[in-house]
Amino acid sequence: MMKQRWLSLFVENDIGVLARISGLFAGKLYNLDSLTVGTTEDITISRITISLTSDDQTFEQIKKQLNRSVEVIKVVDLTDTAIYRKEFMFVKIHECSEQDMMKLTYIKEVFQTRVIDYNTSVVLIESVQQSERNDALIQLLKDNFSGRLEVVRGGSVAIEGIH
Repeated sequence: MMKQRWLSLFVENDIGVLARISGLFAGKLYNLDSLTVGTTEDITISRITISLTSDDQTFEQIKKQLNRSVEVIKVVDLTDTAIYRKEFMFVKIHECSEQDMMKLTYIKEVFQTRVIDYNTSVVLIESVQQSERNDALIQLLKDNFSGRLEVVRGGSVAIEGIH
């Protein structure tokens, strides 16, 4: 059965590690939904958060291959764990009228986003939500501002909850 999966990898913070990890996925034709990388509290270690959709057998193969990789220190399967996850996103809306600005004020309130910059015809919104909520925001904005959107998504990060 295909389902959404989450992995957290702790890897050596070194040149080429990300290329080798992503190459592993590309080489086996595994598709990633999201991949986000950042250093940890230890600057020699990076944490990679990966979201993908796969069946059980493929997912087990992926975990085994990652565990065999020399640069991977630890693989944590977050799929069936209580996690906190968020995705960072910017949306720029062009050619906004005063009426559009009012509409965006309501949308901003409902979706708990922030307007971080604007001028007389362009608004820049920041959204830090779960990816599904950002999907819904994009769809609403497309329905209301078709052809005037610019979207930049940063990928999801996730951490285990406190038990």
